Amino acid sequence: MCSEIVKSVCPHDCPSVCPLEVERLGPKRIGKVKGSPANAFTAGIICGKVARYSERIHHGQRLLYPMKRVGKKGSDNFKRITWDEALETVAKNLLRVEREHGAEAVWPFYYAGTMGHVMRDGINRLRHVKGYSGMQGTYCTALSGPGWEAGCGTKRGSDVLEMEKSDLIVIWGLNAVSSQIHLMTHVIKGIRNGAKLVVVDPYQNKTADKAHLHLPLRPGTDGALACAVMHVLFEEGYADKAYLEKYTDLPKEFEEHLKTKTPEWASEITGLAAHTIEAFARLYGSSKKTFLRVGHGMTRSRNGAHNMHAVSCLPAVTGAWQYEGGGALYGQGDLAQLDTTLIEGKDVKNPDVRMLDQSRIGEILTGHEGALKGGPEVKALFIQNTNPVAVAPDSSAVRKGFMRDDLFVCVHEQFMTETAKMADIVLPATMFLEHDDIYTASAHCTLQVAKSVISPAGACKSNHQVICELAKKLGAQHKGFDLSALAIVEETLKKSGYPNVADIIATTGHDLSLPFEEAHFLNGFAHPDGKFRFKPDWSSLGPRGETMPEFPDHWDVIDEVDKEKQFRLITPPSQNFLNSSFSETKTSRIKERCPEALINQRVMRKLGLVEGDLVRVGNELGSVLLNAVSAKNQHEDTVVVEGIWPNSSFLEGRGINTLVSSEPGYPNNGAVFHDTAVWLRAHK
Repeated sequence: MCSEIVKSVCPHDCPSVCPLEVERLGPKRIGKVKGSPANAFTAGIICGKVARYSERIHHGQRLLYPMKRVGKKGSDNFKRITWDEALETVAKNLLRVEREHGAEAVWPFYYAGTMGHVMRDGINRLRHVKGYSGMQGTYCTALSGPGWEAGCGTKRGSDVLEMEKSDLIVIWGLNAVSSQIHLMTHVIKGIRNGAKLVVVDPYQNKTADKAHLHLPLRPGTDGALACAVMHVLFEEGYADKAYLEKYTDLPKEFEEHLKTKTPEWASEITGLAAHTIEAFARLYGSSKKTFLRVGHGMTRSRNGAHNMHAVSCLPAVTGAWQYEGGGALYGQGDLAQLDTTLIEGKDVKNPDVRMLDQSRIGEILTGHEGALKGGPEVKALFIQNTNPVAVAPDSSAVRKGFMRDDLFVCVHEQFMTETAKMADIVLPATMFLEHDDIYTASAHCTLQVAKSVISPAGACKSNHQVICELAKKLGAQHKGFDLSALAIVEETLKKSGYPNVADIIATTGHDLSLPFEEAHFLNGFAHPDGKFRFKPDWSSLGPRGETMPEFPDHWDVIDEVDKEKQFRLITPPSQNFLNSSFSETKTSRIKERCPEALINQRVMRKLGLVEGDLVRVGNELGSVLLNAVSAKNQHEDTVVVEGIWPNSSFLEGRGINTLVSSEPGYPNNGAVFHDTAVWLRAHK
C-alpha cells in the first residue's frame, strides 16, 4: 500500500498541542502517528493515546450518521436519519423555544474536546448572532487563571526550554508523566545537568516517583505550604531585598504578614513535617536558578485561585525571575493575542445576555434560581466537544436535568457518549485529522495551523460545517457562516498580524517567544505600576473576590473533613484517558483497568481491606463503589481516584463526579473537582 507522511497538530491536550507527522494510507485511512521533531518543546515525542490514534479514528463504534432518538432518554435507542431531517428538527425546536421562552432559553454548550479555535469556539458566533445564553467555561482554568494573573498580571512566564540550565525544578500540582510528558523530557535534561527535582502533590503519582524530594501535602493546603516556605526565605536571608524593592508591591508589609506563618503552623495544616518544609525552603532559597512549573491540580478547590497566587509569589521573593533557568510558568496563553472576532462573532455580541456557569449545569437544568441568574429556564441545549453527563460536577443532578421531558437536546459528537444518549438528535462529528483549524498552546510558544489529513468518515461533518448549516436554517446571518474554516483561519491570521497558513504549516508553526527580559518580567510585570502583587485586587478578577484574603495564607473555605466525612477526595487525570475522551478505545481501557480508589496503606489495614476489595465512598450527594488500591506517601485522610470513567463502568452506574459539588470557587467561579470530603467504608 502506498503511503505518505502529512503534517498535522494534536488538539487534545492544551499544554502541548503537539505537531504531528501522520502516515496517510489513503483518502480515508491513517497508519502510524508520530511527533514532529521540528518543535523544540515537543521534540518528536507524543503520548501513547495519540500514538495509537488510528484505533480511535477508525473505531468500529464511532458515530457516522445523524440519529434520532426513538426510545426513552438515556436508552441508546436511535434510528438513522438524513442530515436535512436532523438539522430541520434542530432548527424547528430552537426556533420554537426562542418563540415561546425567549432566546436565552437556548444554551449552546461546549468545551475542549478539541483545542482548535475555529472548531471549539465557532459555536459562539451562532449564540452571539441569535442572542442565546452564553457559557462560562469553568471546568479547567477559571480558578488557576485568576490565581496566576493576581500576581503577574498576564498568563505567560519563563520558557520551559530553559530547564536544562536550572539548578532546581519544582513541579507543583501537575502529574507531568501522565498528562504532559513533554515537560518531563526537559526536566530530565535539567536533571542530567545537575538540577534537583521537587514535586509537590497530595499523592505519589508517576511524576513524584521521579523526584529527589516529594512533598505529599493534604489537598487544598498549598497556600499554607507556600507561606511557610516564604517565612523561612525571609527569616534566613534567602529573600532578594533589592529585587523585592524594585519589582514587587509591598515587600515589607508582606514580610511582616509572614512572621506568624511558621513551618510548625503549616505542618498542622498540610500534614508535612516542619523540618521537611524547612528543608524545601532552604533548597529553594539557595538555588537561584529555580524553575517553578505550576499546574491546575492545586487550584481545583474553593481556595484554588488563592493557592495559585501564594505559590506564584515564591520566585518574586527570591528574585529567581532574574536568571535564565529560573522564574515560573503557569501557561503561555496570552502570547498569541489572536483576533478571534470572526471566529466567535464578537462584532455582534450583546454584553447584556446572561452567562451561565458550565460547572453548574446540574443546578441550571434542575431550575436553581441563582444558577439561572434570574433568566428563563433552559429549554434547549446544543452541545459540541463535551460530555457533561460524565464530566460535570454533581452528576446525579446533571442526569436528572437531562431527563426532563420539556428539554430539547442536540449533541454533535464522535461517539455515543452518555450525554449523546440523552439527546433527541445526535450528529456525527469529524475528528481533528478530518478538518482544518488553528491552534495555540499553553506550555510552549508556537502558533500552529493544520489542514485535514483524510476525508471525513461516513457522513461526519465538522463543528464549523454544522454551525454554518444550522445558522442558515435559523435565519442567522454573519460573514463567518459563509466562509470555510480555512478561510476563517487565514483571515484571523491576517488580522492578528501573523504569517499566512502556507507559511506557518511549512515552518511547523510560528514562534511567539519573547526576549529574555520580557519573558522574565525584567521590564516590569503586567500591572500599571509594573510590580508583582503580593496584595492583589481580587475584586477586579471576579465577582466573588471581595471576600478573599488580602495576602497569601491558608484560606479555610475548603470542604474539610469532619467526624462523619473523615477523608478528602481528589480526582486527578489518568494517563490513558483525557477527561472522557479515549475512554472508548480498547487499549486505553485495558491500561487503566477499572475505576480504583488509592487509599493509604494504613487505612487499608484499619478497614480490613486488601487490594481488589470493593470500597464504598460517599457523602451527602451519593456514593460510589470502587476497587481499593494501597498507596504509600499519601496522607491517611486523602483518597485519590484517577480519570473520568464512564458512569456505566461503575458497578451501580454512578461515576466519581456523583460526589463532587457544583459549588463555585473564588473569585470567578470554577469547578472544585479536588475539594470533596467523603466517608469511606469497606463493602461487604
